[in-house]
Amino acid sequence: MAKILVIDDDQFAREALLEITEDMGHSVLTANDGDKGMKELRQQHFDVVVTDLIMPNMNGIDVLCQIKRDFALTKVIVISAGSSMTPLSYLDQAKKLGADDVLAKPFSYTDLQTSIENALVV
Repeated sequence: MAKILVIDDDQFAREALLEITEDMGHSVLTANDGDKGMKELRQQHFDVVVTDLIMPNMNGIDVLCQIKRDFALTKVIVISAGSSMTPLSYLDQAKKLGADDVLAKPFSYTDLQTSIENALVV
């Protein structure tokens, strides 16, 4: 069982990710923006962070960069629906900045499960 932090400003997505990751047998905490997520990371260890990219207060790229700098052992999976102008460029940028995996919304239960399992193996 891993300890996972889910950061997403969309309540529906956050609750769905919470339910899915708990069903996988993991211990899960959620945050509704990057600032709150980083506060949780400073208070306790997480094996994996699943973060959305486009959020208020602190976006997912900033979250990713801070985690890679300050919590090098924590794996980061970045999720996003992208934007209407460049749907995948944000995810491409996240991968180049060190995300352990990226998933475009909507993604399947199996995609998320595989991504988490792969992050935990390394």
